[in-house]
Amino acid sequence: MYEYFEHTADLGIRVRAADLNALFAEAATALFAAVVDGLDAVRQTQQVEIAVKGTEFDYLLFDWLRELLFRLDADHLVLSKFDVAVTATGLTAICRGEPIDPARHVLSHEVKAITYHGLRVEKESDGWIAEVIVDI
Repeated sequence: MYEYFEHTADLGIRVRAADLNALFAEAATALFAAVVDGLDAVRQTQQVEIAVKGTEFDYLLFDWLRELLFRLDADHLVLSKFDVAVTATGLTAICRGEPIDPARHVLSHEVKAITYHGLRVEKESDGWIAEVIVDI
């Protein structure tokens, strides 16, 4: 589950999940849902494998989302399905989506950057929570 919260000229993303794999997958979904309207309509015609190293979960989340933003900007890919495996040394993921098609994809926000401000990933009694603020 994810939700957005207001933060001055930025957008906050809050994610809750039962485990870290789901948390990181849901954070990716929230990022792309903020970028493109109707994320469910994105076809899964291309697959990208991503590996990110890191041992601190908050910085790993930052690097993960930054890598996804890079794929959006550099490869013009809108991704909508994420199979993530988080380990003690980083994460690997298989991401699926398609190239941006202006005729089908309405871009709602331009996410310029992932920020460190307010970044957190924490274990709670019933699962995990993450918060990240993106510069729009």
